[in-house]
Order: sequence, then C-alpha cells, then structure tokens
Amino acid sequence: MIGRGGMGPVRRRRRGGGAWDGDPAPGGAPGREPLIALAGNPNAGKTSLFNALTGSVQQVSNYPGVTVECKEGVLRAGGRPYTVVDLPGTYSLTAYSQEEVVARDFLLNHPPGVIVNVVDATNLERNLYFTVQLLETRTPVVIALNMADLAEKRGIRVDHTALSKMLGVPVIPTVGSRGTGVEALAEACAGVIEGTHPVTPTLVRYGHVVDEEVDALAEKLAGLLPPGPHRTAPWFAVKLLERDGPVSAEVFRLAAARAAELEAAVAAAAARVERHFDDDAATIVAERRYGVAAGAARQCVHITPLSRRDTTEKIDAVVCNRVAGPVILVGVVAALFFWVFKLSDEWAWIPWAGGWASPTGVVEGCFEALSGLLDGLRPDYPMLHSLLDAALVKGVGGVLGFVPLIFFMFLFIAALEDSGYIARVAFILDRLLRAFGLQGKSIIALIVSGGLGAGGCAVPGVMATRTLREEKDRIITMLVAPFMNCGAKMPVYAVLIAAFFPDRRTPLMLLLWGLSWVVALCAAWVLRRTVLRGEQTPFVMELPPYHMPVPRGVLLHTAERTWLYIRKAGTVILAINILLWAVMYFPRPPANADGTAPSPSEAVAHSFAGRAGRALEPVTAAAGFDWRVNIALIGGFAAKEVVIGAMATVYAMEEEAPDMDASLSARLREAPGWNPLRAFAMMLFVMLYAPCVTTIAVIRRETGTWKWPLFATVYATTIAFVLAAAVFQGGRLLGFG
Repeated sequence: MIGRGGMGPVRRRRRGGGAWDGDPAPGGAPGREPLIALAGNPNAGKTSLFNALTGSVQQVSNYPGVTVECKEGVLRAGGRPYTVVDLPGTYSLTAYSQEEVVARDFLLNHPPGVIVNVVDATNLERNLYFTVQLLETRTPVVIALNMADLAEKRGIRVDHTALSKMLGVPVIPTVGSRGTGVEALAEACAGVIEGTHPVTPTLVRYGHVVDEEVDALAEKLAGLLPPGPHRTAPWFAVKLLERDGPVSAEVFRLAAARAAELEAAVAAAAARVERHFDDDAATIVAERRYGVAAGAARQCVHITPLSRRDTTEKIDAVVCNRVAGPVILVGVVAALFFWVFKLSDEWAWIPWAGGWASPTGVVEGCFEALSGLLDGLRPDYPMLHSLLDAALVKGVGGVLGFVPLIFFMFLFIAALEDSGYIARVAFILDRLLRAFGLQGKSIIALIVSGGLGAGGCAVPGVMATRTLREEKDRIITMLVAPFMNCGAKMPVYAVLIAAFFPDRRTPLMLLLWGLSWVVALCAAWVLRRTVLRGEQTPFVMELPPYHMPVPRGVLLHTAERTWLYIRKAGTVILAINILLWAVMYFPRPPANADGTAPSPSEAVAHSFAGRAGRALEPVTAAAGFDWRVNIALIGGFAAKEVVIGAMATVYAMEEEAPDMDASLSARLREAPGWNPLRAFAMMLFVMLYAPCVTTIAVIRRETGTWKWPLFATVYATTIAFVLAAAVFQGGRLLGFG
C-alpha cells in the first residue's frame, strides 16, 4: 500500500555542477529517506505522476519549460517514506539547455536509489532514446509507461512484459492524471531500493570496434575518477568518445596529472572509430542508441488501424491553421476576459445582505464593514485610525478585493494549460516571434509571464528561459517577458477600467493584451539588432495530445496560485503599505496662520511622500501623472499590486469624511483631473515600466550580473514613460483630454 505524504517544505537545489546541499548517498543517506528521481521527456506526464505519487500541490502544464527546479515530495510505500524528486524534462543526457544540465548533473553526481523513467506510451520509440542513456549509467531504473489510456485510444498497444524483458527493468503501465498504476509503480520502486526486486539493465553494445575503444579508455580511467556507484568508467569512456564538452572537461580536471595522455588516447580512439565507420564518433554512438530504441519499439508496439483520424489531429487541423489559428487565439483570449469579468464582478450570483452580490462585491462589502467598525477610533486615536483604515483596510483591502477576478483568471488559464491548448499557442506564434528576433522557445517564457492575456508572472517566465540554449536568446527573452500582463497588473486595469470604461471591459483588455505583445516584439527586434546581436537557433517542440482538463488538478493549481496572491497581499504588500502610510503621514504640517488644523489633503502633500511626488510632478505631468499617482507608481517598483493599495491609501488619507461605500474606482471617477485619457496612459505605463524587485532579483540570479537587471529597469521605465506621454499628449491634441 502507498500513502501520499505531501511535500512539506520544498527544497530548492543548486543548479549546475558542484556540491548540493543535503546530498544523499545512493538510495538515501542515513537519517534521510531513500531517494526516487522522476526523469523523462517533456510532455510525458511526469509532473502529473509526481502529484499522484506524493499528493503534493505542483504546477501541472502541458508544455515544456515549467518545471525548472528540482522539487521534492514524500511517498510512503510498505510503511516506509521515500523522497521523490521531480526533475526538469529532458530529451538527452547530453546537456545543452540549463534544464538538461540540472537533470543530468543530479542523476550523475547525486545518484538516487532508483530512477523512475516516465515514458510516453503514445511515442515510445522517441522516449526510449533517453531510456537507453539512463541504462548506460547503470543506475537502477523503473519505467513508468505513462498515458497508457491515450495509447489505447489511438490503437497503440505496448507489450510492457516483453519490453521489460528486453530492457531488463520493470515496466509499469500508468495514467498519471488518474492515478492508475501508481500503487504498482511505488511497490516496484520500493522493491528495487530495498533489494527485493533486483534489476539487471540491458547495456548497449555499440559494435566491436566501438566497444573495444570504450573498454580501452575505461581501463585508462580506472583509478583516476572518484568512487561512485553510478559514475562508472565505461560511461565516462563513452562520453569522452562522444566529445561531450562538460563531461570531458570534468574528467580532464579530475585526472589533471594524466590529462595530456588521456586526451591523446581519446583522440586516437575517436579517429579509429571514425575511419572505420566513415562518420563522426558521436553520431555512431547515437545511432546505436537509436537502434536499440527502434528495435524495442518494433517488437513491443502493436498498432491497430483506426477507422477515423485521431481527435487531436482533427482539432489541430483547424486550431493550428495559419489563418484560423490566430483568429481562434484572439477569440479564446476575448472569451477569457469576458467570462472573468462576468463571473467575478458583473453578475450578482452570491446571496448577500439586502440581496444578491457579485464575488467582488462580497469581498469589498466585508472591507467596507470593517472600515465602518474602525470609524469609532477617529476622534480619540486619529493616527491609529489612519494607520488601520488607510494602510490596512483601504490599502490591502483594495488589493484583496480582486481575489475573485484573479481566481477566475487563474482557473481558466489552468484549464487551458491542462487541455493542451497552450502548446498550440506556442506553435501559432513561433513564426511571428522569429520575425522579431526571438527564439521559438521564447514563447514559453512569454506565456508563463502572462502572454495569454493575464494571470501569469514574470518570475517563472524568466526562469523558463533556461530551456534556451543560446545566452543572447535567454537575455532578450528575460528583458521582454516583464512586458506581458502578469496577474499583479490586473487590479490596476480593473480599477481604472471600472472607473472610466465600464462598458468596454473586454475590448480594453484585448487592446492592452495586444499592446503588450507589440511592445515586447518591437523591443526584442531592437535588442537583437543592437546590444544583443546573434544568430537564432531553430525551434523544435512536441505538441501534446488534447484531453479534458482534470478538475482536481485544475482546482489545486488555481488554489495554489490564488493563495500565493493572497499571501503576498497579506505580507509584502501590507509591509509596503505601512511604509507608504508612514511616509505619507509624517512629518505632520504646522497649524495654519488662523490656528486651524491643515486639511487632510494638505497634510499628505506636506509629508515625505507628498514632497517626493511633487518633485517628480514637473516631469511626470507630461504623461498626466500628478503627485498622488507618482507615490503609487514609486510603490509599484516593489510590486505592481502596490499601485492600487497605495492609491487607495492616498485618497483615503486625503478625505475629510471618508465615504465608506465609495470604491477606489468611484473615488477616481469623481477626482479632479482624472479622465479616460489619463487612465489609459497610466494603464500603459503600469504595463511596461520596471519589473518588480522579485523579477529583478531573478534576472540577477539567472545572468550572474547586475548589468542586465539594471538595464531592464532603466530601459523598460524609459519605454513606458515615452509611450505613456506620447499617448497622453497626442490624445489631448486630438481633443480627448
């Protein structure tokens, strides 16, 4: 029997080579659970299987580039806990992208007790190439033949018993999304680790010429490498013959005293192999691996002719069409915005005091009631009342009021991810991206950052650039990904659209979505032709099959993202709002000449924040921003959600007698100087200006230098201000202001 232990704290491991914190010995160190590593090609259902094994909440997506860190969960089998590690998807142990490096280095430098090789049953031959490479490491392997249900629907039957005999390892049919076969898989892993189910992996034979050279090189390596159960001399010999750069560099470093002798031996071995086969040694080795994979597939896969085309093929004939595809994409995004606004704010479908209310109305009503309760503090404790009402209720409440909108946005995005449609978006937009100097895989980072409309985040978007092989491609993508409409920008849009464009919500959001892409593509085009010139690499991507979203997975994914938004509002945004309140409250202004107290508006203007906002006003006035907006935008450098919280705080502190029933949208609609043109200029600026501090930190970590984060801050803010000012001034000239 298996039990799902849940994850507990996620342990983040160091990328690349070198020591890892808490490295276990093979199978697990004393005092630590034995280690099980999940490895496989992207889109093989690895993460879904991880969730099924551990019961943990993990992001489930149908396109590569999401699982960029090693994450752990706990599996209980036979009454014993096992640590399960979800590795990034990779096609090969010959690592090119950073994701592949993470997976390869973990498997080789920190060997688990068993590797669960997750294999797509619908595409067995291609997946088995990676399987063969895993077997070469001589690490115990259990194969999870995943998506067995889809294979059956397509008329594909895999003889898993025959495959197990051929490869010498257990093969367990599974359906990760449903939990089918999970218990058998857990028991097989436990048996391998505990020694009750020993495995004898079938090793690849490369032909007598190659085998002789591999054996000779292995003899020379014996005693030169540090001991390790899976870092065998034959494996290193094969990698040397392949001229695997990182592995070869490591071997020559470890055998520095005999490096010259070893290099000469490798060169002679490669030359002999290449003369014999009249081909590159790496190609010969790869062909032998493909031969094993192809032979196993031919003997173990039986295809039943189907009378109809596969459903996925039928859908893709329309969805991926050059003409229909983009039209459908726009329609999907429009439908997403329409239903998000309808369900969260426009439709009153929740029972509420005095009638029915929308989800947003319920949340806002709760904070309005809380504000009313605090009103009694005003006469006797004005400063405490100002802190609690302005910073907490108005500031944080203004952000939390959009939890329903964020929830439904995440819900629809998660459903699209789980259905397989997101991968089609990447396919549809690839040609467009390449025309503007972006690499095809850049689409993954842009979608994760919010490129499908909203609801994403630039932090995982920047991390998703690890799938790109060329450094310049990675940096360009990092610099333009923050232009996408992440979930943090949605509250700003929602407030301003509700105030000035209440009847045009969907068209306005579509316009902002389109503008984010236009700016990102133009910026990429300029960067590619100036500071980051370089050749573009080809884009190859697998399209997963369509399937109905799994309700439990979608809801868990949505709940996780929504909770992160709420937690951020309750911690980071609360702290920033308290700080902003302090600089907007102090110093207190002196009494007027007639002895009367200054008005709240005068008090805020006299504060540190008010002075800073007014100092910037001569410049920002070109874009229509007054000192109040400047305060909010300065706070937005920390997190975009703060913009709304800060504006709510400013206007609450300025009011002589606050109207508890007035939302921020209503206050802005009545405030002097505000109009649709100014609101649109502000939305444009918020969409484009500097990434939040968390994104800046991640760019710094990914690039290893402060050069690019600082560049991103300056150039993005410059673009944002120039465009916002152009729109505002142009609109006034046309009579819209």
